[in-house]
Order: sequence, then structure tokens, then C-alpha cells
Amino acid sequence: MSSAFPPSSPVLEQAVRHARWRLLPFLLLMYLMAFLDRANVGFAKNVLQADAGIGDVAFAFGAGVFFVGYAIFEIPSNLVMYRVGARIWMSRIMISWGIVAACTALVHNATSFYALRFILGLAEAGFFPGIILFLSTWFPSNARAQAIGVFYVGLPLAFLVGSPVSGMLLDATAPFGLHPWQWLFIVEGLAASVVGVAAYFYLTDRPAQAHWLEPAQRDALVEALRVEDDLKRTHGPESVLAALRDSRVMYLTLIYFVVQIAVYGVVFYLPTRIATLMGGHVGTQVGFVTAIPWLAAIIGTLIVTRLADRLGNHRLWAAVMLLVAALGIAASALCTSPVPGVIAFCFAAVGFVSVQPLFWTLPTAYLGGAAAAGGIALINSIGNLGGFFAPSVKTFAERSAGSTSAGMFALAVSGLIGVVLLLALGSSKSRVQRAAAPVPPAPHAP
Repeated sequence: MSSAFPPSSPVLEQAVRHARWRLLPFLLLMYLMAFLDRANVGFAKNVLQADAGIGDVAFAFGAGVFFVGYAIFEIPSNLVMYRVGARIWMSRIMISWGIVAACTALVHNATSFYALRFILGLAEAGFFPGIILFLSTWFPSNARAQAIGVFYVGLPLAFLVGSPVSGMLLDATAPFGLHPWQWLFIVEGLAASVVGVAAYFYLTDRPAQAHWLEPAQRDALVEALRVEDDLKRTHGPESVLAALRDSRVMYLTLIYFVVQIAVYGVVFYLPTRIATLMGGHVGTQVGFVTAIPWLAAIIGTLIVTRLADRLGNHRLWAAVMLLVAALGIAASALCTSPVPGVIAFCFAAVGFVSVQPLFWTLPTAYLGGAAAAGGIALINSIGNLGGFFAPSVKTFAERSAGSTSAGMFALAVSGLIGVVLLLALGSSKSRVQRAAAPVPPAPHAP
């Protein structure tokens, strides 16, 4: 960092703290809406299948085909955002995906389910890597895990808040002659569009444009990030094409792929698994019980990311938390009653939520400029195809072994593969780890 504004200077700490309070709550809300629109298909699974005549294999394919559309448009979308800014592009993404998500209420057979899930992926493409890129242009590396961690809290918060809401919507009498599952998609989809409209007026593209920062704070933050970006350009790929060919990017893409298999395999089937343990259907009661693991994930992610920023070695922290996730998923397969099952899912949720912001500190530590836009999008687009394969992996394992537990064990194995890959990045001499090593202690979180 520059001598004018060292990483631990009070003015820079104030700038980072102010940016946290200004940006992260709204970004968290945006991610909450994004994940709610992804996960509500899990809540509506049984009634949607019954009303539309969709079998288990067809549902698994439809749930996963979202990620195909998402992957196709991911890199172009992120490059557009790099050019036009987050304020315009994030607003466009949220408004369009909310409308498409609401249209899922029109599903009447497997073909319409496939089509709308694919279009939903196209509409939402670029949202997540766009936010990661946005955060990397706002928060220095020694405060980035906490910032991304707060954003990631939107994932469990979507289930903490959304699980009871989705359950109640499924139990309620829907107006206008609709089925409750149709009303679920309409309400939650249009809510995302409303947040998208608000994003256009609320977000600020870059620190240099932040009128809500004091001039000294703005200058400190701009300079700190400029010095970091210069280092990234010196030691990392300089162009989009170079980033797409970079061996480190491809290796991290593989890690993210196996992580997403574990994540979405649980996300898609957690409500029905809890319902099975409780001996009931997916409704209000199951919705409240399903929220418990996500509450644990919120607390765990905030603690773990803060510790990782302070103590360093994000790679090792990521490996440990992914191991916790894999063991929790495996334990959940052995449970036959609700209490042990919920406890196992608590460990799984803490692990697979917290590992993701820790993971993203690795590529954002050495990718800058347009290379960051392309590289982050590539990692997320190919990695998220793990969400496409997750339901099929689970279903295939269950049918091959003739046991419902086999599916959860298969997801746990995917997590363990990710642990090995993270550890294989090597010692502190590894280029990826050196690039991701944090600079002096992070500013205290508010």
C-alpha cells in the first residue's frame, strides 16, 4: 500500500467501515432474493410435480438446467457490467430474473418447466460474479473475506426468512384460482424485480463516485485499491483472454465445481429431507425447522470469515470448512430422527456457506481489471454447473445403491474431493496462496 494511506490508517478503516454499512446490507438483500428464487423450486417440488405431472428424473433435470443457461451468458454479462457499471446492470438482471421467476407459475408440463428454468438462468447470469467483482473494487484484500461473507449471509438468510414464508405460502389458499405453489413463484419473483428497481437508485459503481464518503476517506480507499490493482496487473493475467487461459483460474474453477455439487445437492432437497425425518409434508412446520441450519450458517459464516481475515491463510480455512460441510452431509444421511438430522445439517450449512467467501478471496487476490471480470465469471459459470449435475448425481447414486442415503454420501464425497484440491494448492510457496495472503490486520468490523 502507499505510504499516504497504509492499510491500518484510521482514515482507510473509516472508509471501509462506512462502505460496509452503506453497501453490504443492500447487497445482502439482493442475494437473499436471488437465492430465494433459486431455492423455492425445492419447496414447491412435490406439489409442482403432482400438478404438472413431472417425474423425479425430469424434475432433477429441470432444477439443474438453470445452470446451463446461467453458464452460457455468464462471461458476456460480467464483461458488460465491467463496462457499464453495477448500478445499471445489476438492476437489469434483477428485474428480468424476477419476471421470469414469476412466470414459473405457468409451468404445466416437463417441457415448460425446462424452458422457464433455462431462461431464468439466462436472466440471472452475471449476477453473482458481478457482485464479487463489485466487492473486489470496493474492499481491500485484508477486509474482503468479511465483506464477501456478509454478502453470502444472504444465502442462509434466504432460507431463514424464506423457509417459513415459502411454507406458509404453500399452506395458504391462493387467490384468483391459483395453486399455492403458483402464488409462491409469483410473490417471490416480483419481489426480486422491485429490489432491482431500487438497486438502480441505490448502488454506487466505484469508490471515486461515492459522494457519501468524506473526501479523505474516498481518497484513501481509491488509493489503497489502486495500489492493489497495480500489483494484480503485475503478477496476474492482464487481459480477459489471458485470464481464461490461466492455469490457476482453471484449477480454482474445478474446486468451485465440486463445492457447488455439495451445496446445491443439499439446497434442492433439504426441505423434503427434513419433511421425511418429521414424517410430514413440506409446509409451515417443516419451513420453520428447515430454517434452523441456516441460522447456524449465518452465525458461523460471520465468525469464520472475520477470523480468516485476521489470522490469514484463507486457503486452509476454506479446506477446513469444506471438510465440516462434507462430514455434516454424510452424518445427515445416517440420521433417522429430526433432532440429530437438524444438527447434522447445521454443521453442513455452516461449512458449505462459509467456504465460499473464503474461496473467493483466492482469485480476487490476483485478478484485476477486465481480467477479473472474465476470470471470476469463468470460475462461477463453469463451477456453477456443479448445480446442474448435483440433482442427477444424487439421484444416480440412490438408484445405483438402492438407498436414499447413498445420494447424500455422494454429495459428501464431492465435498471431500474439494478439500483435497484445496490442500493440494500447496504450502505458502504456492503462487495462488501467496497472491491470496492477506496484508496487515483487517479493520475491525462494525
